[in-house]
Amino acid sequence: MNQLNLFIEVTRLKKPIGYMLLFWPCIWGLTLVYDFDSNLLKYFFFSLLFFAGSILMRSAGCIVNDIVDRNFDKKVERTKNRPIASGKISLNLALFYSCVLCLLAFLVLINFNNFTILMALASMPLAFTYPLMKRITYWPQLFLGITFNYGLFLAWISISNEISIIPIIFYIGAIFWTLGYDTIYGFQDIKDDEIIGVKSTSIKFKKNPKKFLSISYMLFIASLILVGVLMNFKFFYFMFLIFAIIHLLYFQIKKLDTKNSNDCFNKFKSNNFLGLIIFINLLIGKLI
Repeated sequence: MNQLNLFIEVTRLKKPIGYMLLFWPCIWGLTLVYDFDSNLLKYFFFSLLFFAGSILMRSAGCIVNDIVDRNFDKKVERTKNRPIASGKISLNLALFYSCVLCLLAFLVLINFNNFTILMALASMPLAFTYPLMKRITYWPQLFLGITFNYGLFLAWISISNEISIIPIIFYIGAIFWTLGYDTIYGFQDIKDDEIIGVKSTSIKFKKNPKKFLSISYMLFIASLILVGVLMNFKFFYFMFLIFAIIHLLYFQIKKLDTKNSNDCFNKFKSNNFLGLIIFINLLIGKLI
């Protein structure tokens, strides 16, 4: 039971916000491309596959991140008791867990078409080099955005078997969404990060974070509007989009207190609700 609890802790399974932020772009892309006049069973089946894949890959990513960052984690108050940093889980066991999770994720992946499998495998270097980016650039959140929203592409091509301008626009917009919410997340550890030499957009834009967040989120909103136009969505889609805009610009930015760690974490977690809003909005656009 102790090992099971440590496994749950190192994979963050009790913190669903991580795999949900990975899953939302997947279900957005799937909803955007799917023909709802056809068999809905395929839509639900693919949704479950992407959900399972999100949990498995996020869990594997957490382990790899903790292996790479174990020496940094020891020096940060919030992370010093993580199983790998504290020595509760050995490196060999952690690597074994990661390999098993990746194998399970591959078993999920082979249910899709060959193009989707190829594109997913091509993204693996991005997924596992992200933890290194905070050592060499102030833009690790950009690499996280490129990686975390890749599922939007995969979901689109899993149905259409081709890439078009619509998922590209949505994907670029979603990257700016991740830039925003992970910058907010980074303010929790900004003091420790500056001491140990870790880089982030939170540090780079600490003097005027709300300006950076505003630009990032406005670009994300612009992508949502443009996708609606290209998809010929009706007025209801754009009307409902107002809820997402209010959440981003008012709640996350105007109400943000970057000096309050709990507030930053709560604002970060609220993006799970935002993901749901956008998902519902896409359904409105497709079905009405």
